[in-house]
Amino acid sequence: MRRPEPRPGPLGPRIDRGLPDTPVFVISIAAELAGLHAQTLRSYDRLGLVSPGRAAGGGRRYSERDIALLREVQRLSQHEGVNLAGIKRIIELEQLVDELRERLAEASAELDAARAAAEQAAQAVHASYRRDLVPVDRRQAIVVWRPTPREE
Repeated sequence: MRRPEPRPGPLGPRIDRGLPDTPVFVISIAAELAGLHAQTLRSYDRLGLVSPGRAAGGGRRYSERDIALLREVQRLSQHEGVNLAGIKRIIELEQLVDELRERLAEASAELDAARAAAEQAAQAVHASYRRDLVPVDRRQAIVVWRPTPREE
């Protein structure tokens, strides 16, 4: 199934959900890539805005998707004036929309398959009936006439 292209949200470009989700960046590199301070990343993690993976020792590891999300959080906060609670809600709603789009795509695919199966079944039924039908020439049809009794 083809993944839908990310569409811009009402407040700007949406996070590309197709970015790699493998947690590889330590917090200092992630902070540098996102243009934020490491302490800001820690506070975003505590607030639930970004949920980085964890290394065996418990250290945070950020993926490319996490970096893109951090940049979007920064943009919404700094350029759009959205508070962190609002940003968290936006992220939750965008995730819900993505999940619903996936479910809709799956349901559409199932519906298409069901329609194709129903069409094949109907064609099979129609094909089986055609052997049993006998063509009738309407010019040779027999009409039985029964007169109604007259009242005198």
